[in-house]
Amino acid sequence: MKETVTLSTFRDAFRAIRPNNFSYEGLEVLFDDLTQCEEDCGQELELDVIALCCDFVECTVEEFDRDYQMFESHESLEDLVNDLSEETHVCGTTDKTVIFQCF
Repeated sequence: MKETVTLSTFRDAFRAIRPNNFSYEGLEVLFDDLTQCEEDCGQELELDVIALCCDFVECTVEEFDRDYQMFESHESLEDLVNDLSEETHVCGTTDKTVIFQCF
């Protein structure tokens, strides 16, 4: 049995289990990226909030520079996205954060 997941139900699932992992806007970026992946691969994904929280991160430039000290400091969100794109999959950005796959 399958259930179609909309952006609203996707956000609700995260808010119920892991309300602080992603911002409201970040969840939309992640949702759009995952649905694009489904279209590109031709395979449906299962919604597993815990697994997604383990596999993806949302952070600001300052948080990234503090938590991932293997990189030099970044001047801007665009600078950070460029560096991350060389290391991992970047889902996208909000006005202040980047959402990327953990590496």
